[in-house]
Amino acid sequence: MESLFGSWDAQSQRRRGTGTGGFNMESLKRLDHISPAVQSHLKRASPSSPPSDPIPLLVPSSFFVLTYLLLVLVYLTLCSALAFSALGAYLHIILNIGGTLTTVGCLAAVAFLISLPPSQDQERNRFALLMSATLLEGASVGPIVDLVLHFDPRILVMAFIRTAIAFGCFSGAAIIAKRREYLYLGGLLSSGLSILLWLQFAASIFGHSSTTFMFELYLGLLVFLGYMVFDTQEIIERAHHGDMDYIKHAFTLFTDFVAVLVRVLIIMLKNAQEKSEDENKRKKGSF
Repeated sequence: MESLFGSWDAQSQRRRGTGTGGFNMESLKRLDHISPAVQSHLKRASPSSPPSDPIPLLVPSSFFVLTYLLLVLVYLTLCSALAFSALGAYLHIILNIGGTLTTVGCLAAVAFLISLPPSQDQERNRFALLMSATLLEGASVGPIVDLVLHFDPRILVMAFIRTAIAFGCFSGAAIIAKRREYLYLGGLLSSGLSILLWLQFAASIFGHSSTTFMFELYLGLLVFLGYMVFDTQEIIERAHHGDMDYIKHAFTLFTDFVAVLVRVLIIMLKNAQEKSEDENKRKKGSF
């Protein structure tokens, strides 16, 4: 044991004498045994050494600029479509042209619009078809507008304002939301739309009742309010994949807007009629 410890002490003294043992700061700074790639990485990551390449500033991507321009075109086209639809309703009030023929003409214009390719050569033709379809759609909705105007013109103004506010809120929420956050609503909305179609089919066979009519009315209102959110996010997602067809997107949002407006008109008209009937009953009861 003494010989073992004696040899250990001798080795320790020899290392201290030569400077190869113990803690040596110079040995930590030696990088000869490290590859050049790792050395450059360590020097770049060291807090004492400044970064070799400055970090580039984040600039907005061209995708967001294109999406913004697309949404501007979509909403401008939507405003034009609503103006032509109002013109169609006005033409029905004057000339009484709304009915089955205008509905069939609207469907034919939409089918022709979808059949044309979204190219620059066909852009004017597709825009003209869109305006024609919205004009005929307004004439088809004209009988409801005429009925509302004869009962109380304020209902039409209030219904349009409420629909515009709802559209702005729901579409704006879809724009500022995270990407694809509301696309899951597509399945639920499609199910609700299929329920509406089956209810319409059953009503055509067995007849309408006030309960089923109100259920269809409010369910349709909820479904198309949801479609305002879903279609707006779908437009943004399609733009991400290169679909910049603003005419088709504007027609999609126009369909949602008109569907909500018609249901709001019917609900407000029904509430106003019930209110007037109650007032008439009170007047008759007072006499």
